[in-house]
Amino acid sequence: MNSSATFAQEPEAKSGPLTFTVFMLVKSTPAWLKLAPKERFAFLESDITPILAAHPEVKLKFYDSEAYNSTITDVMVWETDDLRRYQSVVENLRESDFWDTYFEVREILPSLQNAYAMHYDVVPYGSGN
Repeated sequence: MNSSATFAQEPEAKSGPLTFTVFMLVKSTPAWLKLAPKERFAFLESDITPILAAHPEVKLKFYDSEAYNSTITDVMVWETDDLRRYQSVVENLRESDFWDTYFEVREILPSLQNAYAMHYDVVPYGSGN
């Protein structure tokens, strides 16, 4: 390492909380696929909707990917300013049939959008500013 390297200074606190984005990569199980669509929606309404309703600080977007990927069938994108509330969602999902009965959680990728830009105090690249 170059001894004359300079490092970014600790950035000043920006106003407002950080929004975390968590990408949860899942694969549906044969048990899920055996359910009729009506049964799938009933499960979501009875078991998953109450978890989400109890955690309004945690937002969910759901993306289907099975037509394009054989390893991951769905991508769940969670957004929150409060990681404790996100963790509570996950704990509740783990205690439901969602986790390992109907879906295998393959990967969880916590992220901060444009973290490099915050660290170096620069304008972020790309359109996701």
